Amino acid sequence: MTLKQRIDSFTRVGAFIDRHYRREWSPTETHLHQGLEKLVETAFIYNGWFIPEFTHEAIFNIGLLLKAGDLQKFSEQVKVTPQKTIALICAGNIPLVCFHDVLCVLLSGHKILIKLSTDDAILLPFFLKLLCHYEPEFEKDILFAGGKLGPFDAIIATGSNNTSSHLQYYFGKYPNIIRKSRSSVAILDGTESPETLKNLGQDIFKYFGLGCRNVNHLLVPSGYSFNPFFESIVDFGFVVNNKKYGNNYDYHRAIYLLESIPFLDNNFLMLRENAELHSPVGVLHYQYYNTPKDINTYLEKNKNHVQCVVGKGYVPFGYSQKPVISDFADNVNTMDFLVNL
Repeated sequence: MTLKQRIDSFTRVGAFIDRHYRREWSPTETHLHQGLEKLVETAFIYNGWFIPEFTHEAIFNIGLLLKAGDLQKFSEQVKVTPQKTIALICAGNIPLVCFHDVLCVLLSGHKILIKLSTDDAILLPFFLKLLCHYEPEFEKDILFAGGKLGPFDAIIATGSNNTSSHLQYYFGKYPNIIRKSRSSVAILDGTESPETLKNLGQDIFKYFGLGCRNVNHLLVPSGYSFNPFFESIVDFGFVVNNKKYGNNYDYHRAIYLLESIPFLDNNFLMLRENAELHSPVGVLHYQYYNTPKDINTYLEKNKNHVQCVVGKGYVPFGYSQKPVISDFADNVNTMDFLVNL
């Protein structure tokens, strides 16, 4: 299969997603669109974090990645090399979180052996079947591992800080990309408009804050008042109605009260002053700074744990969960890894 065939096939998947959300369903594909709608509902039944609103958002954003021009530019470095089998151990924290890795492996011309997360086992197979519908030659390059991983030549895996050490132990002998937990930071200077702070709410609450690109930590100037922030994020109060989010919020609130830990609260989000980068669900950590040097010091100290930085001069507010095709997890270029195996 040529690179052009691979690009054209992913472009057609992107066009399908675009038609889906424009409600421009052709009679020959109505059953596919209806099937996708049912799968989104089914994914929520299997995983209470995957509310349809967020799953549709994830699918829509994937569609934005699959534009012919972007895919061609993204694939410029692909060269003809012996085809290898790449094992992919998927995470399941947000819907279709492993799609970018799948895209990289298949565009690079390799076979893929996918170990799905039990938290996200519904959605990806649909889009891979759709890809094969548009290009049947892909069928021989896409494998799923039901139990133990079969033979492979290299591996890409994502886990927590705890599981990554186990992944390294078992798979370190193979060429690999093994990712750990990461979180994201937002930098405020106190001049943000209500609209900007509302956009920040997208970075915090999208996918209930479970993604590595979700903002878990704020750096704010000394004396910063959080009242404008709380006023600007009221529209995100719906998150507490999710049973899983609500249980996390109630649990950590009870712990903080019992242990007399100070926090600010608006009944669906707690703000706690804490230097730790990662915060629990329902909690947002913050830290004061006095000078730009304080910001640089914090970012440098946590550079191996920060996925992205939101703020003026960084990722724009509201865009942390809208990565472009050239945004790689952990800043490790997956395509470089694959084409140079």
